[in-house]
Amino acid sequence: MKHRAIGAVLFGGGVLLLALAAGLVFIVKPAMTKLPYDLKPTTSVAEAKGATFLQIADGNIEINQADLKSTVLVSPNPKATSELTGALDGKAVVWEVGQTVDRTDRKELVSAYGAALALDRVSGAALDWEKEYLDDSGTRQDVNFSGQIYKFPFNTEKKTYEIFDRDLRAKRTAEFKGTEDIQGIEAYRFEQVISEETLNLPADRLALLLPKLAPGATAGEVKYSNTRTVWVDPVSGSFLNVREVQRKTLVPNTGAPVDLLNADFAYNEETVKGSVARAKDSRDSLTLLGVFAPAGAALLGVVLMLVGLLVGRRSAPAVAGEARHRAETAPVADPAPTRVDQEPVHDDTATVEQPRTEPSGGVLEDEIPPASTNWKGDDDPSVPAQRSATDEAEKR
Repeated sequence: MKHRAIGAVLFGGGVLLLALAAGLVFIVKPAMTKLPYDLKPTTSVAEAKGATFLQIADGNIEINQADLKSTVLVSPNPKATSELTGALDGKAVVWEVGQTVDRTDRKELVSAYGAALALDRVSGAALDWEKEYLDDSGTRQDVNFSGQIYKFPFNTEKKTYEIFDRDLRAKRTAEFKGTEDIQGIEAYRFEQVISEETLNLPADRLALLLPKLAPGATAGEVKYSNTRTVWVDPVSGSFLNVREVQRKTLVPNTGAPVDLLNADFAYNEETVKGSVARAKDSRDSLTLLGVFAPAGAALLGVVLMLVGLLVGRRSAPAVAGEARHRAETAPVADPAPTRVDQEPVHDDTATVEQPRTEPSGGVLEDEIPPASTNWKGDDDPSVPAQRSATDEAEKR
């Protein structure tokens, strides 16, 4: 019975481990491949050396040249996320994003913008949300965010995606271009090319630029080009590195075009290191809980179940052997003497010793050899016949 109990415990433990493995694969891992509600704020810094840019300060409009630093801060908004309803409830998270561009030589602000948007927790793509907005240089505007913005999907594929461009207020395709090693991580490289597209600038802003930058012009437009390259960790979908070669040109209806921006922005070394570290942490967690832990639990569960079955089977023959041993070694009671006309009665509680009788010749009956021994009977001529006196009398 002891072996049988141990076998049952081992088998049950194996079943529980198999259930744990299934839970890790089908419940825990899918939960981990979603944007968390408690995401910590992240900061990324991109730098552009020797950039040409438009700077408006104290009413002065100038085209300057200096090093620029772009800082993007992404923060989750738990309150706004908790207030999501309908199709967004449980499916999306709300992020607030702020960006500043500074010239590093004078520590002066060149431009700034802010935004609030809802992102799909799995794909990382922007979802339609009634409270999304874009604040560009202090003016809040309605906008319809779509496509990938600050993140790619978990388990990114080698295919074409669409990335939202803030200047165009629309998404454009980004093609998969290959893989590259980014500090020990095989990254997918995607490239988005925007070429000479017209920006939809408010008329009052154009009217502010034309007199200073294109005297004599009565109208104009701004052409925008950008070659955006993003290196993505395919497991977590996070950006490991980003480079944007941007150009904005004022094209007046008369006079020469004027560059408003000509800059090559790329993540600085510290940002790349931080992005790689976060991606590795995410990878390690997904690999541990999504691969190694389920495989180990399943293997150990199968082993415990097999051992439990073997132990349980060993207990059955042991129990049977013990039962046979008890039966063979148990004392067998002699039957009690009974009358001729009475069935023998077996008393299991005691045995009755049969009395030993002694014939007249002084030899115990049980000491007389049976007839099957080497005694020779009357038919043997070598033995004189021994008859009783009664036999002789009967003959006469």
